[in-house]
Amino acid sequence: MTRRFGFSIHATDGRARTGAIETPRGEIRTPAFMPVGTAATVKAMLPESVRATGADILLGNTYHLMLRPTAERIARLGGLHRFMNWDRPILTDSGGFQVMSLAELRKLTEEGVTFRSHVDGARHSLTPERSMEIQRLLGSDIVMCFDECPALPADRARIEQSMRLSMRWAARSREAFGDRPGHALFGIMQGGLERDLREESAESLKAIGFDGYAVGGLAVGEGQEAMFGVLDYAPGFLPQDKPRYLMGVGKPDDIVGAVQRGIDMFDCVLPSRSGRTGQALTRMGAVNIKNARHADDPRPLDPECSCPACTRYSRAYLHHVFKAGEIISSMLLTWHNLHYYQELMQGLRDAIAAGRLADFAASFHARRAEGDLPPV
Repeated sequence: MTRRFGFSIHATDGRARTGAIETPRGEIRTPAFMPVGTAATVKAMLPESVRATGADILLGNTYHLMLRPTAERIARLGGLHRFMNWDRPILTDSGGFQVMSLAELRKLTEEGVTFRSHVDGARHSLTPERSMEIQRLLGSDIVMCFDECPALPADRARIEQSMRLSMRWAARSREAFGDRPGHALFGIMQGGLERDLREESAESLKAIGFDGYAVGGLAVGEGQEAMFGVLDYAPGFLPQDKPRYLMGVGKPDDIVGAVQRGIDMFDCVLPSRSGRTGQALTRMGAVNIKNARHADDPRPLDPECSCPACTRYSRAYLHHVFKAGEIISSMLLTWHNLHYYQELMQGLRDAIAAGRLADFAASFHARRAEGDLPPV
C-alpha cells in the first residue's frame, strides 16, 4: 500500500509553525526551502551535493521540461526522479508563471494558453488538464494547479478577472489530477494586494479541497512591504492543518518575515543564480566576491560557515576563480549559498521549536546590519 501524503505541525511560536510533510519518498522538514532545479538540475550542483546542504525537496519546472527534453521522454526513461538522480521528493510548478511571462508570445483564453516556445518557436498549448498530464508523466510528488498570475502593479479589475479564471482552472486541475495516492495537489491563492479577493480565492480553493495551499502572485514587483502586508492576513485564510507555500520567495529576510507570518515552504532561484554571478549570501548579508577588496584576503568567506567554499578556500581564491571565469566559482558559491539557506531554515525550525523565534529574528537582522568583515 502506498504511503499517503500528510502534514503534521510539531510546534508553533506566534503564527510560525514547524513540522513535517510526509511523502512516500521521505520527510520534508518545515519551514522548508526548495532549491530550484528548473531543467532537471540545480545549476552547478550534483544532486548529492544539494542533499548534503540539507535540502529535503527540489523544485522542477513543467514549462521548461515539457519543451526540452519533453515529459513523454522523461516518462519513458523512468520519471523525473530517476532521470535527474534525485530519489527524494520533487515539487513541480504548473508552468503557468513561465507562460504568463511570455506576454508577446502567448494567447490566453478560458480553455488555457497557447504560446510559442522560447527554444524553437514551436506552438504549444497548456491547459489545466495538460499541465496535470505533464506533471503525472514527470512523476512529481507535489503537483501545482495551473493558474494565471498577472504582474503587479495591475488594476483591480484585471486582478479580479485573473483570480476567478485561476479558480476555475483550479477546479479543472483537481478533476484532472484524480486520485493519486502518495502524490499531492496544491491549490494556489491569487488576488494581488486586495484582501477581499485573497479571501474569496481562499474560500474557492477550500471548497474544491487540496492537499496543500500556495500563496501565489507575490514577489512579482510589489516590494517587500506590500508582500508582508498581504502575508499579515492571507495565510490565515487557508486551512491550519495543511502546508502553506509562498511561491518564488525569496531573499533571506523575505523568508524570515514570511515564516513569522505562518508560511511553511519556499523556493527561489536567488541562491543558485547569485552564486553564478559572484554574489555570496551570508549571515553578514550579501558579499560580492568580484570586488577587488577580496583579491588578497586569506580569510574564509564566512568564518562560521561549514560549507566547502568556506572551510577549504579563501576569499582570494574565490575572487580569482570568479574573475578567471572558472566553473569552480559557480560550483563553490552556489554550494555556499544553498548551504546558507538550509542552515537558515534549520535555525528557524529550532527557534520555533524552542519558542524563541523573536530572538532568532532579532539576531538575524542585527548581524546583517553589521555588514561584511572589515577589509584586511
